[in-house]
Amino acid sequence: MFTLEIEGTAVAVINSDEASAKDLFTCEGFKEDIRTMTSEGKPLWNGTAPLIIRAANEDEIEIFEDALAEDDGEGEFTDDKHHAGGETDDEDEDEADIVFLVDIDEADEDDEADA
Repeated sequence: MFTLEIEGTAVAVINSDEASAKDLFTCEGFKEDIRTMTSEGKPLWNGTAPLIIRAANEDEIEIFEDALAEDDGEGEFTDDKHHAGGETDDEDEDEADIVFLVDIDEADEDDEADA
């Protein structure tokens, strides 16, 4: 497992190999997401700070595993009814899971997130 760290803060953990973690955490779509997401009213990423991908530590792995266990129990994110247009469950299983280690603010209004 690998952790995305921004300015000394562990932001997210992914259960993949290092190359896949780097690809996902540095792809334009993910960078745009973390640029617009906020935690405690502050953007997760300012668009210029280095994105550090490192091996996850024991505490981060435990948080990750606990979060996935909760999701499995509630079925919110693992429900296979949410795939679209001919995707198979096998394709869903190949995807890595990401758990954010910081509290993400609820997006009430898109205009505020873009400001």
